Amino acid sequence: MHLITLGTAAGPAIRGTRHGIASAVVVDGQHYLVDFGLGMPRQAVEAGLTGNKLRQGFVTHLHSDHISELSAYMLYNWDTPVQGVTSRVGIMGPGRSPLPEGIRNEVSPPQTGMRDIVKNLMRAYAYDINIRTTDEARIPLDELFEGVDIELPRRPRADPDRSPVPDMEPFTIYEDERVRVKATLVDHLPVFPSFGFRFESEHGVITFSGDTAETPNMVALSQDADLLVHEVVNMDFYRDQDFTEEFLHHLESSHTSPEGIGRIAAEAGAKKVVVSHLAGVFSNADLAGIADTYDGPYTLAADRQLFSV
Repeated sequence: MHLITLGTAAGPAIRGTRHGIASAVVVDGQHYLVDFGLGMPRQAVEAGLTGNKLRQGFVTHLHSDHISELSAYMLYNWDTPVQGVTSRVGIMGPGRSPLPEGIRNEVSPPQTGMRDIVKNLMRAYAYDINIRTTDEARIPLDELFEGVDIELPRRPRADPDRSPVPDMEPFTIYEDERVRVKATLVDHLPVFPSFGFRFESEHGVITFSGDTAETPNMVALSQDADLLVHEVVNMDFYRDQDFTEEFLHHLESSHTSPEGIGRIAAEAGAKKVVVSHLAGVFSNADLAGIADTYDGPYTLAADRQLFSV
């Protein structure tokens, strides 16, 4: 069981040489993808993760930097000409949800889930898909990729305004002969729902925070994990620049400091921390706060780095 950090940068911004957030879990030669950030299709291929060995894809939430390359991934991993997908694969992510109160509806319809997104991406590329399906005898793309909405548990009840991140036990969303994947709601307001994921296999456990502020749900999700892959924000980097108060408030209230990562890892008993989804510019020195409360190993991830369980 391995983790490959395909891309480690946060946000819809091109900053330095890092690719957008995307990760892979590899189990017994088959792989599972988490998020589809900038540059992800090339990163996956160069890491040897061809589509014919993809079992399932997962999206933590619907911010653009986590899904912007999903259409490219599907179109560039389509059928045998590119060692691509030849049997049905689900892309699991948030289901339809109303916009939180106070968020303007600039684009209609606002209630879009993973199922809708995959269908609409195929509609956007319908000309290309129709041509290649006929002219090149490819399997119809809609027979290969399916958007799957993650259904929230009925209890505890969650909604974007009154109870967006209730304390909860992780719930199973996917299982095959190699892995069981569990999810939990995390605190990335005003985005709702936003998920963290836990991959369990006979070899070990890898958990992903997705984008989140410090939350007890990540402690529950990461109990005794071999690898805890957690996001981070460097507020000093942003405060030293000319950003609006609203933007700074969003960063501080919906992301996690190094100190917060340390508290989560220590309480969960995680064996190792991999810091990814870097909001801002980081050096190892910027992560020193993790060690204030966590005495285990931690790593500032690089693109296409491999971690074995």
